[in-house]
Amino acid sequence: MSRAGAGQPHAGTGRSRGRANREAITAAAADLFWREGYASTTLARIATAAQVPPGNLFYYFRTKAELAQAVADIFVAETDAMLRATEEEESDPRRRLVAMVSRLSRSLRSRVAHGCPIGLCVRDFRGEAPQASERAAQSFQLLIGFMARELGRAGQRPSIALTQSRAALAEWQGGIMLAHALKDASVLAESFRRMERLLSSP
Repeated sequence: MSRAGAGQPHAGTGRSRGRANREAITAAAADLFWREGYASTTLARIATAAQVPPGNLFYYFRTKAELAQAVADIFVAETDAMLRATEEEESDPRRRLVAMVSRLSRSLRSRVAHGCPIGLCVRDFRGEAPQASERAAQSFQLLIGFMARELGRAGQRPSIALTQSRAALAEWQGGIMLAHALKDASVLAESFRRMERLLSSP
């Protein structure tokens, strides 16, 4: 294949590489913030995990707070994508809610091992990166909104639908916390069953 201008990379190639580096850095940060904690994770450690020279990291993120914001954006995007996939999978509101619980349960083992990455970052970002903390919390708001809307479609009054949705989220988060503390996956499995009953009962 001809390589016109072989000595100079195409602009598109440079942009693609830059985007790939940015995504690798953000993914590495999300994983390290979750497994090792925001305060304990250095930018140098993130660069190493992302296989990016430490000096180059500052080209993409000038501060750790900016990186926290990018991680929070990932949480929101992934939560939104999961809920959209659930909507496409089922049309009946109760079955949608059961499908949502099933999707959440797929991460059971990692949550038992490390806790909830969203909840941890909401807490850990609050001091140094409050905007990132608020952004990460929007993932929980998306889940509550989805559950409340589907419960409303199933016939629940708005106030009751909102209360049940918050209770279901609290059940999930509490189950993660206790299962992580006790290192017992059955605790979280029980929480998922209670969530399903709460959301599928008339």
